Amino acid sequence: QVQVVESGGGLVQAGGSLRLSCAASGRTSSIYAMGWFRRAPGKEREFVARITWTSGNTYYADSVKGRFTISRDNAKNTMYLQMNSLKPEDTAIYYCAVRSSASMTYNYWGQGTQVTVSS
Repeated sequence: QVQVVESGGGLVQAGGSLRLSCAASGRTSSIYAMGWFRRAPGKEREFVARITWTSGNTYYADSVKGRFTISRDNAKNTMYLQMNSLKPEDTAIYYCAVRSSASMTYNYWGQGTQVTVSS
């Protein structure tokens, strides 16, 4: 199993920046990809970005492309999400997720960290 813990959420004004972190532990050798998802109040959870653990290939939702950057530090088993030019509509609980090499879906999830962007 893999455990993940998010950190770095908080309150920021529109136009500001935040960096989220996701630390993985356990069977980290089984990680194929890690991703960020978010759930805004009253909305379904949505994909934000993902990174392939070995190659570092990245993919973003259109809504965050050009503003958010996903990265990872393999030595620290940690993934990051640098969020710039934040908008009130980015307000959500942000979740870190792991897709292991044996799974076709994200099968390990963190508890989430709140990001609030004020206008």
